[in-house]
Amino acid sequence: MARYRPVPALAVAVSAALVALTAATGPADASTGTPTALPAVTPRAETPALFDDEAGGNANADDPAIWRNATDPGRSLVIATAKEGGLRVYDLDARQVQSLPAPPAPGPDDAPGRFNNVDLVSRLQLPSGRADIAVASDRGHDKLRIYRIDRDRPGGPLTDVTDPAAPTVFSTGQDEINEQQTAYGLATWTDPATGRSYALVSRRNRTSIALLELTATPRGTVGYRTVRTLDLPSSFRLPNGSSWTPCAEPGELPQVEGMTVDPAAGMLYAGQEDVGIWRIRADLTSRPQLLDQVREYGVPGVYDEETEECTAGADPGYGGSHLAADVEGLTVLTEADGDGYVLASSQGDNTFALYDREVADRNEYEGGFRVSASGTVDGSEECDGAAVLNAPLGRKYPHGLLVVQDGHDTPAEGEREATGFKFVDLGEVMDSVDD
Repeated sequence: MARYRPVPALAVAVSAALVALTAATGPADASTGTPTALPAVTPRAETPALFDDEAGGNANADDPAIWRNATDPGRSLVIATAKEGGLRVYDLDARQVQSLPAPPAPGPDDAPGRFNNVDLVSRLQLPSGRADIAVASDRGHDKLRIYRIDRDRPGGPLTDVTDPAAPTVFSTGQDEINEQQTAYGLATWTDPATGRSYALVSRRNRTSIALLELTATPRGTVGYRTVRTLDLPSSFRLPNGSSWTPCAEPGELPQVEGMTVDPAAGMLYAGQEDVGIWRIRADLTSRPQLLDQVREYGVPGVYDEETEECTAGADPGYGGSHLAADVEGLTVLTEADGDGYVLASSQGDNTFALYDREVADRNEYEGGFRVSASGTVDGSEECDGAAVLNAPLGRKYPHGLLVVQDGHDTPAEGEREATGFKFVDLGEVMDSVDD
């Protein structure tokens, strides 16, 4: 039997001067090459720190989703993944109201449950009526986990309704699951033409994306079936005619994690971490279009087995101006008039980039911002996941809410790795972009 082997995080060495420059000033203006300052917004609240150690339940903040309580918006919720720590549910004060554990490992040498990404489906048809659900990717077991949302249910607002017969997403058996090339990034989509709801799921250390239809059972549980899969490129032809593959540990391909669907256009935006942002029809029937590249695009690298890092070579200058690898945390900000943005976390320089959501405008870059510290609440660094909702959420967030993961929560406790989520007034974000 293959044993579960956690894989160390892979770091890519880039120019220290570039990192220092972009951290201070932001991306360069594409027309002039001159660095431009990005505005800063500040969070109003932060969740309690999560600790990725035994004492903290191996909880590591990753990806949030915002559920709006239509009957009482001030009692809306943020549902977020904590990897081996399962799911966390927070109120709008960023206080925890529920914690759900990830499923245990099936055997002593097998991978434990590990919730990576989460998204929501509104009004899914169940035998008892329509219900809002949360869908999470369980990387540890290569499955989806589905939870019904009921704000006033005794014992917590989320109830597990995953069909016990739900299949693995990519793997054929436990040995393959333990290699952890499993369900990773996730976004949901409801096709307005048919009313059917889907989850789009990426595969860890591979370029695959699967389209899964969510299916309710007569017992009131929810399962899924694979409709089709698509593989993004793993190597790229550069303008000088050479071929480039992002540096990685041997056997690993450039994976996708951050994904979001624009419901009006039916378009999936997928962040291939070391490459850039792709646009694809949400039903995976179109040819993928690369909208923007990370700055490191085309930079050669050599993997060092001892340090488990990639040493970068000379930059040939084929990368973009707005994203520093990894590109993460994609989410769509919709506006009533049809305008809006695709928001992406530029993890490598702790900024966020905004792209026009209009396909006709070729998803042009519209600006960016960073989430900085304010008083006792620190900002967001090394952001993995983000969620935005442009709708009133009671008195606290009358202009909507942006939630971002903080991959380096401070102040930390000694050597413990601390992460969490920051709540930002969306009105402040929009004001900063308009300015």
